[in-house]
Order: sequence, then structure tokens, then C-alpha cells
Amino acid sequence: MYGRSREQVRRLLAEALAARESGTLTHARGMSVGSFMDLWLAEVAKPSVRPWTFKGYEVHVRLHLKPSLGRLALDRLEPAHIQRLFNEKLKSGLSPKSVRYIRGTLRTALNQAVRWGYILRNPAAMVDGPRVESYEIQPFSTSEARTFLESARGDRLRALYSVALTMGLRQGEALGLRWQDVDLDLGLLTVSKQLQRFDGEFRLVEPKTRRSRRTLALPAKIVRELRDHRQRQEQERVGPATSDWNLVFCRIDGQPLDGTVVTHQFHRLLSKAGLPQRRFHDLRHSCATMLLAQGVSPRVVMEILGHSQIALTMNTYTHVLPDMKRDAAMRMDRAIEELER
Repeated sequence: MYGRSREQVRRLLAEALAARESGTLTHARGMSVGSFMDLWLAEVAKPSVRPWTFKGYEVHVRLHLKPSLGRLALDRLEPAHIQRLFNEKLKSGLSPKSVRYIRGTLRTALNQAVRWGYILRNPAAMVDGPRVESYEIQPFSTSEARTFLESARGDRLRALYSVALTMGLRQGEALGLRWQDVDLDLGLLTVSKQLQRFDGEFRLVEPKTRRSRRTLALPAKIVRELRDHRQRQEQERVGPATSDWNLVFCRIDGQPLDGTVVTHQFHRLLSKAGLPQRRFHDLRHSCATMLLAQGVSPRVVMEILGHSQIALTMNTYTHVLPDMKRDAAMRMDRAIEELER
């Protein structure tokens, strides 16, 4: 047994003895990192994740992980190898965010190797990904939201922007909304699908998490707007329906809308309204910010957005918390005054 130092040899020996006692590592002997990654993609990732997620995994493995680490023996892969890979990718011009995604793919795959007993520890878990500057969200103020919606008056997709803004839907959730998901009589909207484009083909896929699948109450104004939108949609369709998608927001022929095209149209409306450019996703942030600013419970906002954890909601919208805390202090003052009377 060889190592760079006596301490490393001692550690490797301890791991080998533990593997012998537990009966692990026998199947992985001689297996390369590249072979394992191929096995993981075919037997674990492809059957269990959504097509778009699998595509990302496959690209990371093919373009980044196998060329750099593929020939190494799986049981000889060390954190130093992985750190060197990350450093090389950053020097080549890859963004820190992209490198973190590569790390996520490798870490997920090696977690499976640990569960299968191929390796005793996950070396990717011992390497930190590069620091990524967090995107500063740019929610609409109330007056900006009013200006934006006014500028969208008469636009065939105005209802899309209104729903994204007031219901906090992700773009894929809004574009994947079908009329059977909307009950205008009861004023309810159910998020049950997301629209994704994979290899040039549109697909309706399940939401990413259990909490992303949710039923929301529609404001009366949005119910009226959706009724008007459906009427216009029926009028603009010439002849029999040309699509069985039954989408709420679609092209004139009933086919799905391309998210990139929608984003470009959104940017044109911002320019028309004289507002700063934002991401389409900032409509979702605007919904959350306005709800929190009006005193809606963070737990309720979490349910509306479909966040998996309350911490995600609180960490994303910390900029709203100071105002909420001041409002809470004022309410406590009033409560104390009432008690002292």
C-alpha cells in the first residue's frame, strides 16, 4: 500500500480493513470514475429524474467530469483531484455557478457509490464549490407593478403577466397551466404541471417537489381577467381547435409558448412602460415581496410560492423583514396601550 505520507498510508490501511470487515468495495475494484459515471447515468439518474435534469447531468459528465477524472480508479479518487478540476474550470472561464452545478452532479453520483458500497466516503463532499455572488432580486414596487400592468393593457398575454405577478408562479408553471387546472367558478388554480422544452420538443412534466404542486385561491380581479382572456382566446382561434394541449397561455394555434420568446416580449413591455429591465422570474419575487409587505404570514407566502422549506422563503426575502419587524413593534405598542387603559 502506497501513499504520500505515513499518515495517508495509515488512513488508507484503516479504510481497507474497514472495507474487508464490511464486505464493501469488492464490486468497484478496478472500476474507473468514468465507468461508474456512465453506470450511474444509465441505471440511477435516467430512470429517476426529469428529462431536463438528466440532460444537465449528462452534459456535466460528458464535457467536464469524464475528460478530467474519468481514467482515475473510483476508489483512488481524492478531494485534491476534484479541487484541481474546479480550479481548472474556473481558469478556463467557466462561471462559479456552472462549477457548482458540476460539483452537484459529481456529489450526487458519488453518494450513490457510497450507498452501493463502492467507496467508503464521498470525496466531492469534502470540496467546497466556488463562491457564487447571489443575484439581487428586483421586485416591482406597487406603483411599478401598476405601471407595468397598465402598459400591458391590450396585449394578448396580459393575463399571463397578471397571473405570474399576483400568484407567484414560475414561468414554466404559468406556461404549463391548462384550463382544466383552473376553476373560475370556485376561483381556484391548481399547479400540477410545468412546461419544459427538451431537445426542441415541449413537454408537460411534474413539478419538481411535492410542495410545488399546490392549489391557490384566485383574486376576483384575476378571475375576471382570465374569463376575458379565455373569451379572446376562443375568438382568435380560426376553425376547429388545432391543438389538444388546452393551455391557458399559448400561441394562436394552441401550441405552447416558448419561454425565451415570452421573456423577450416581457422586456419589450418593460421598455414601453419606462421601467428598469428585470428577469421574468422577478414577477414571482414581486408577488412574494408585496404579500410580505402587506403582513401576510411567511408560512402562507411559502405555501403560495411552493417553497419546500420556510427557511428558503425567509432567506430569499430578508429585505422585507425589517419593515415587518417595525410593523410588529408598532402593533405591540398599540397592544400595550390597550392593556394600560
